[in-house]
Amino acid sequence: MTGRPADSAPPVVLAGARGHGRWHLANLERLQRQGVVRLAGICELTPLSAREIPEGLGEPAQSADFGALLDATGARVAVICTPIPTHTALALTAARKGVHLLLEKPPAPSYAEFRRMADGVAEAGVACQIGFQSLGSHALPAIRALVEERAVGEITGIGAAGAWARDEAYYRRAPWSGRRRLDGADVVDGVLTNPLAHAVATALALGGAPRAEDVTGIETELLRANDIESDDTSCVRVTTAAGPRVVVGATLCAEEPGEPYVVVHGTHGRITFWYKQDRVLLQRAGHGPEEFTYGRTDLLENLVRHLTDGTPLLAAPEDTGAFMRVVEAIRLAPDPAPLPDGAWRLLPGERRRVVPGVEALVAAAADTLALYSELRAPWAGAARTKEVSSR
Repeated sequence: MTGRPADSAPPVVLAGARGHGRWHLANLERLQRQGVVRLAGICELTPLSAREIPEGLGEPAQSADFGALLDATGARVAVICTPIPTHTALALTAARKGVHLLLEKPPAPSYAEFRRMADGVAEAGVACQIGFQSLGSHALPAIRALVEERAVGEITGIGAAGAWARDEAYYRRAPWSGRRRLDGADVVDGVLTNPLAHAVATALALGGAPRAEDVTGIETELLRANDIESDDTSCVRVTTAAGPRVVVGATLCAEEPGEPYVVVHGTHGRITFWYKQDRVLLQRAGHGPEEFTYGRTDLLENLVRHLTDGTPLLAAPEDTGAFMRVVEAIRLAPDPAPLPDGAWRLLPGERRRVVPGVEALVAAAADTLALYSELRAPWAGAARTKEVSSR
């Protein structure tokens, strides 16, 4: 697709160009340079200044009215990177106009809203890609091939660990940040559903359980060190129809943040995937460790290829249904339990709360497929929910 004349590239409207939307602007500039797309419009409540628009994108039309902007620009594709509670309404607005979608994760704050969006998109006959960039990694098919070859024996479970850090200002960046609800609407902006959502979705994908019907039960432990509604230190265990359990431990309160990863456990070894780096470590009986680095297909480019030559989508809505089952279990769980004062401390210079030892706990959850309470974290028991069927 490189080198195609710009005037033949599909026009794109970006809704939400600040915050994480800046990443999309940079990606659009890269793809526009290659002739893959053309940025035709930006939808923001306050227009972007010339300095906020990367050089090379020209002067796209701007409007706070998403539907009117789609009409005025003749957009063929819309990228939606707006607050979580707005996703469904904006996606359906685009779908009704025949505009294809790249919709940021999480696609919706509840399973009902997800179904409303996915069913509406399907009825309109437009393509929709959910913004789990890790699902575009070429490491995923490579790991699946190793699993099929039984390189590490029979798969016994999938673990994932994410130990990140966010300061107190992170939760003040927008009215919906760190909220479970806002003005009566679901938000569910927790560590597992938003910042480390890729860990959940990637683990489910590698566990052979990406779709809603693949999930048979979910257990959660939701906790918070910060003064927020939602969770910042949590774990989840998903039982699946395919067999392997999936356990994800995550925190935004790490003293020493590190790269998140997914680990495939086998009877004769393990495969570790650092999904932001597209890096894989294969460890198996009778062999030395082997490390590989893979490429990645951009999800917007994949969507355009889907429209032009039928290339399968990498992250279609139905392939993120299991993730949305997890979102729903978290939404319905009791509000996150506050960690006791002695379990966390404030780093004054960075204005962020840390939970001493949480990195080891997160790693142990991924390694043993156990929840925090089962690992004897003294503050976790009150947060545990009984296993709930997703059916």
